[in-house]
Amino acid sequence: MTITTSKSSQEKKVTRFDNWWFLVIAVIALLLILIFLVPDPYQRIFVFVQNGIGTTISITGISFLLVLILGLLVALARLSKSWIIKGISTIYVEVVRGIPMMVQLIFWYFAFPSVIQSVGKWLNIQAFVDYRANPVAMAILGLTIGYAAYMSEVYRAGIQSISRGQMEAARSLGMTYIQAMRYVILPQAIRVILPPVGNEFITLLKDSSLVSVVAVADMTRRGREFQAAHFLPIQTWVMIALLYLVMTLFATRVVAWMERKFKMEK
Repeated sequence: MTITTSKSSQEKKVTRFDNWWFLVIAVIALLLILIFLVPDPYQRIFVFVQNGIGTTISITGISFLLVLILGLLVALARLSKSWIIKGISTIYVEVVRGIPMMVQLIFWYFAFPSVIQSVGKWLNIQAFVDYRANPVAMAILGLTIGYAAYMSEVYRAGIQSISRGQMEAARSLGMTYIQAMRYVILPQAIRVILPPVGNEFITLLKDSSLVSVVAVADMTRRGREFQAAHFLPIQTWVMIALLYLVMTLFATRVVAWMERKFKMEK
């Protein structure tokens, strides 16, 4: 029995190759074939939109880091015993989740500056009167505010999935509430919520294309500019779709690897 148990435990530790990486390789190969074997127009399209690739990745990365932080704070606020803090955080979540992301982005870029300018005129602050929105900053702000509401629910579900006995045991050892959360509850909750957090990142990556409506030169906007200049809708959007597909498939496989690596033993 001992030998059998040790063998099975060793088999569990063996990390198998994820066959879905072949799909990622196949899409990358197709992309390279189009770029190098059909340079006109696919290579021209790629060269034209390549700076938008960096913009898309940077906006997604920065927004997601901020979403993780703000989402955790909102989740802890919703679990607070103070009805005021809990009420404010709940209103934030319900309101933000009820407004489409594109509408939120348009608000932050077009309406929010008008609010700042009106406040500046009212308080006679020239810096506010002269305020002009930065497209990238407003895009990051809009995505962060919008996705933090969803992420807070993911955090809250993960924290509440941990047995209350864990918190009681930590407090009985002399830990404060913050210490118990930091060293006992959150490390376990993060493992539980890793799959939905990964899904939120992939969704955020795809929804980053919405920032093109607020003058951000991401891949989608650069694709629209190329199409308008050269009248090649099929080739342009095939290239844009493949670029997004490569990024989302790669992110999906990385998330799957992290899920296996940090999976809680049963």
